[in-house]
Amino acid sequence: MTRSSLRTEEVVSMTVTGQDTNTHRDTDTGTDADVDTDAARAIGGLADERASVRLRAALTIGSAPDPRYVGPLVERCATEPEFFVRDMLTWALNRHPVTLTLPALLHELGSERPQARSQALHTLSKIGDPRAWPAITRALLTDPDDEVARSAWRAAVVLVPEGEEPALATVLATQLGRGGHETQLSLSRALVALGEPMVAALLPARTAADPTVRAHALATEKLLRDPDTGFAFAIEEAKRVVALGGSGREGH
Repeated sequence: MTRSSLRTEEVVSMTVTGQDTNTHRDTDTGTDADVDTDAARAIGGLADERASVRLRAALTIGSAPDPRYVGPLVERCATEPEFFVRDMLTWALNRHPVTLTLPALLHELGSERPQARSQALHTLSKIGDPRAWPAITRALLTDPDDEVARSAWRAAVVLVPEGEEPALATVLATQLGRGGHETQLSLSRALVALGEPMVAALLPARTAADPTVRAHALATEKLLRDPDTGFAFAIEEAKRVVALGGSGREGH
């Protein structure tokens, strides 16, 4: 009886173990299916016609990073019309490993879509990985689209390696006088962020034939010397100096 009982217990034990194993498999399969469903729902939400849903989808994705999300996030950045959603998309990308996001973002810099280039640059500036620096080309810094150029300027001053500031300032100075108030403000901020290396780069612009370029150069230098000065005041003062034929330096 003892031998028989032992055999019975062994059979019961094996049966229970087998049932537990199957149960775990079913549970794991169910969990995987749930995860896949959640991922598909979140990715689908990025394209929803309602901005609030797209925002929530980006928040959900950023809260639970997954390699599957990187491609859809980068793709959505290129077309998302709402600024606050684009900002959340950048946040979500920043939550993923840079080994996944960096190649995808660098690829976008060659896109024909200006917003794709602009948003990729913006995200690269937030990630701040120095390996992106070689991709910040002169073509991007002088991109004909103002939003792309502004994003490139901001990314450049974040990523520029030590010792490369003068060369960067020289390229940025070629854009002085460009665009409207916001574009000129962005350029001035980028140049001021480079500090003293930008002063020499401004010299050619100070004597440029275009009075708009000269005024922008003067206003930018004013901001470097007096950071508390507002850009609007600095640019108007510079315009008056240029109109009077001055260079902005004492005695001239």
